[in-house]
Amino acid sequence: MSRAEVDLQTSVKKACNADEVPPKRKHVRACIVYTWDHKNSRAFWNAVKIQPLQSNEVQLFKALIMIHKVLQEGHPNTLKDGYRNRDFIASLATVFPSHGSAYGRLINQYDKYILQKLDFHRNNPGFNGTFEYEEYISLRAVNDPNEGYEALLNLMDLQDSINDLQKLIFATINQSHSNLCKVSALVPLIAESYGIYKFCISMLRAMYQQLGEDDALSGLVERFDSQHFMLRDFYTDCHAIKFLTSLITIPRLPNSAPNLKVTDDGQPISRPRSVSTTDTNNNNNNTNNTTPQLSSQPTSQFEQPPVAPAIDQLNPTQLELQRQQQLQQQQEQQRLFEQQQRDQERRFMEEQQALQMQQTQQQHIGRVSELEHDLLMFKNQYDNDQQLLQQYDSRVKSLENEMSALNSTATQQIASKDEQIKNLEDQIANWTKKYESLAKLYSQLRQEHLNLLAKFKKIQQKISSAQESIMKKEKLEKDLKAKNVELADLIRERDRARLDLDRLKANKDQEIEKLQAEVRELTLTQQESGKLQSLNLSSIMTKHQSELDKLKNQLAERELKLTNLGDSEQLQSKLRDTEMELQITNESLDNALAELHRTKEDQDDIINAQIDHILLANVEKFKNLIDIFLENSVKRVLDTKHELVSPVQAGNLNASPEYVLSIIELCSDTATEFATIFNSFIAEDRNEDESSFSDIILSTSSLTSSINDLTLNAKGMTKNIVGGDNFEEKIYQLVSQILDETIGFFQNLKSEN
Repeated sequence: MSRAEVDLQTSVKKACNADEVPPKRKHVRACIVYTWDHKNSRAFWNAVKIQPLQSNEVQLFKALIMIHKVLQEGHPNTLKDGYRNRDFIASLATVFPSHGSAYGRLINQYDKYILQKLDFHRNNPGFNGTFEYEEYISLRAVNDPNEGYEALLNLMDLQDSINDLQKLIFATINQSHSNLCKVSALVPLIAESYGIYKFCISMLRAMYQQLGEDDALSGLVERFDSQHFMLRDFYTDCHAIKFLTSLITIPRLPNSAPNLKVTDDGQPISRPRSVSTTDTNNNNNNTNNTTPQLSSQPTSQFEQPPVAPAIDQLNPTQLELQRQQQLQQQQEQQRLFEQQQRDQERRFMEEQQALQMQQTQQQHIGRVSELEHDLLMFKNQYDNDQQLLQQYDSRVKSLENEMSALNSTATQQIASKDEQIKNLEDQIANWTKKYESLAKLYSQLRQEHLNLLAKFKKIQQKISSAQESIMKKEKLEKDLKAKNVELADLIRERDRARLDLDRLKANKDQEIEKLQAEVRELTLTQQESGKLQSLNLSSIMTKHQSELDKLKNQLAERELKLTNLGDSEQLQSKLRDTEMELQITNESLDNALAELHRTKEDQDDIINAQIDHILLANVEKFKNLIDIFLENSVKRVLDTKHELVSPVQAGNLNASPEYVLSIIELCSDTATEFATIFNSFIAEDRNEDESSFSDIILSTSSLTSSINDLTLNAKGMTKNIVGGDNFEEKIYQLVSQILDETIGFFQNLKSEN
């Protein structure tokens, strides 16, 4: 494949891309230049066939536009190659359904027109792609009227197909926003329709010059006149599209159809005239040969003279007289003939002048109507421009008003934002103080934790009696360490913001479950140790029983031997010794069992004491923690009371009475919930339930925050509402009374009270 063919394929691919934009002129021009350089278009058709035209309807439509332009402006052999690929072009119409989208109908109609154009060029090879009349005449001269008549009929059929296609394009343009791709298909249609229009004018004038006023031409003239008005409307619609006017020069047709009986210069077309003359005698043959041909109408008025008598019957005098009479008659006929010819030429010139004046007048009338149409169009455009200017002025004024309103709103927002920033800075300072107090609290809790660790070490030293107790102690120590770590994490989390308290509740529930699991594990371990001791005791009893049985067997054997020997006294003494040893062994076994039982009871007491001590310490710690949170809530309420009378804190300036009322209801609900939780904690003996401690802490924090919000919003409300001189003082007194009652409420709930 040569470099030129590669470039051609690239140009075809770019011209037929999937973007819904017109094919670029440079890509189509490259295809046209290739056909002129290589005198054929086989590579062009091969490049079109390898494109994925079946995948996208936009690509296929752009390919038809490109094919149409190449057939118009390409080498003449392109038309022949196009007819060879007629089946391929016909198959493109069946790719997408014609009853579906707008592109489907356009592709079907456009494909039919291209096939009709190829068939016309196949039957009329003298025409080029743009139907130029001069080039057609230079190739061939048509003397047969029938051939010219048939060519005109085919051209007018093509013109009707162009009309149908352009109407379909204009009908589908308004159905979508991407119209330039469809509008670009009008460019080759404008050039082709105007070429057919000019060719029809020239061909009809030539046929009129050849045939004269023939009835066969009347049908063609009427059809040409209707197509003239159709093209005038088509070009007028195209003038309204700026995209088309920027690409090509759109012709302007007059309001009336052109006169086919005169030339473009206004000169009448000379028609042939047949004259039938009769020779009077052999002497006027030269005169008749030199005169122009005339119609048979003027010469039909003259009749042949009567036949002269025979010469032998006349005398010389009569013969001479007769000759003179004939000469006079011939001269008179010649004079009358010349007079009629001059009259006929004068009438013909008058008719031509009148026809020329009429045509000039019609042209002037058409020009005046065209100028009136342009003037009306410009006037409408001026009115539209004035309306647009008024709309723009009103729009500018509205935008200026919006800008001023936005500026004032922005100024107010900036002022409120500055006030909010100051409030936030004050809140940050208060939170800093609160966090410092919480840090001190954490250090105290850490010291208590270290003290607990020291006590735990002392307890650890006391429970080192047996290996099983040591293992239990180590396991308990690990659990206590894990619990202490979790407790420290819990304390740190509780020292954080109010939102982390929900997470703290979940962690406490998990820790309670772990402690319960540890208690269950200790109980199981204790039961397992009891089972092991019972097994050891049973094994010892079995061992002693086996030894006792063995001794009894030995005693029986010895008695048999003694009976055999006959020394009964010695045997009895040995028997008593053996019974003494057996008694001593039983006593030692009983002592061992009693000692083992005492050891087991002491070990259980130690473990239970350790567990009770740990639980009591945790309960006491939680109570202290509740006291700390109550004290912290008291401090927060005191800070809120300070902000109530502080001029730095302006409160929520956007608060309304309805919003303050909703906050009061929220405070009431929160206080009721807190009282319910605390009463259930005291009355239902839930002092060891860790979830109750978390609920008390959360409800305390929520109540304090609600009181703080009530104070700030009530203070901001007094700035916005005008209620008299004592209104602000009354609100401050009521809020201060609420804060004092809240402080007393928290202080009375401490464990020391």
